[in-house]
Amino acid sequence: LVEQAMGLDPMARAVYAFCNKRRNRVKLLFYDRSGFLLVLKRLEEDRFFWPRGQQAVLTLTTEELHWLLDGIDLAAVRRHPERQYRSMG
Repeated sequence: LVEQAMGLDPMARAVYAFCNKRRNRVKLLFYDRSGFLLVLKRLEEDRFFWPRGQQAVLTLTTEELHWLLDGIDLAAVRRHPERQYRSMG
């Protein structure tokens, strides 16, 4: 699926996350130089807030993936804007 449908390298240094239609299960797939590792997290009563967007493939930071697995809605998270200053004094 990673290689054929998404056009990505399954052996790259990345974690690929997949969610089922009911959004109560997430599978994480990654390659660790000696083979693939598949991790499944299933929620008994709650649902994951899976990111919705126009893109088929989204890139998340490690922090955002942890938020997703903890049940935080990424669309509701608002960060302070990144500021660029010319001088400090």
